[in-house]
Amino acid sequence: MKKEQATVAHDPFEVEQREWKQRQSKERYKQLLTIVSPIFLLLLWEVASRTGILDIRFFPPPSAIISTFFSMITSGVMVDHVGVSLYRIFAGFLAGVIPGVIIGLLMGLYSPIRHFIQPIVMALMPIPTLALLPIIIILFGIGDLSKVITIAGSVFFPVVINTAAGVLNIDRIYLDVANNYGAGKLQFFFKIALPGALPVMLEGIQMGQAIALLTIVAAEMMGATSGIGYLIWTSYKAFLLKDMYVGLILISFFGYLFSVLLRSFQKKLLPWR
Repeated sequence: MKKEQATVAHDPFEVEQREWKQRQSKERYKQLLTIVSPIFLLLLWEVASRTGILDIRFFPPPSAIISTFFSMITSGVMVDHVGVSLYRIFAGFLAGVIPGVIIGLLMGLYSPIRHFIQPIVMALMPIPTLALLPIIIILFGIGDLSKVITIAGSVFFPVVINTAAGVLNIDRIYLDVANNYGAGKLQFFFKIALPGALPVMLEGIQMGQAIALLTIVAAEMMGATSGIGYLIWTSYKAFLLKDMYVGLILISFFGYLFSVLLRSFQKKLLPWR
């Protein structure tokens, strides 16, 4: 009888189930922490503003900022600014990522292309895209096109460099197997280079989305008549700090949202990581 109980107690299936439950519990705990931390920060801010620890003129309580946010939504002002900024971000992001991936793959695969393009990339990369914004505005005006090109220029460099590095880091054995089996150029491109470069390439894309948000705010501050960056800058100049904080929190929210979406997309493409 005791032997049977010992056998049941150490049943591999039950042990595995118990370990799985423990892992699930840890994951739920981590998810809870990610939700609690920003709420705790907002509560701390609220209490500090209400008790006078923070100057309410410069740091209005989050409750007042939320109230301003809803009033801006009902008036329709917020929808216009957010819609314009999101369009510019997505258009600029795609305009930077697509050529960045293609050129990065070509640089990694073909040495002559790499030696031809790499000096140009290395020379242009240290120049902040925002430093070129006056020239971009002169060439393309203050409309959406200049913002899209500014974002695309900022996103392009981390994507092209990471993609090329991803291809160059592919294990040589995969390249030899493809050559031995007579893989064509398109097969080599889509079956070897692209999947092999994906882990590093996606990190570059993740970096690019963060840069896109930084760039759009600065670009809309300098030469725009709409958008979240324009809202932040005009609110600051008019000393409407609640409106300014609404814009800042929106940028923070979209940065977090885009990061989570890209990470979930990365998990589906690279489940082994």
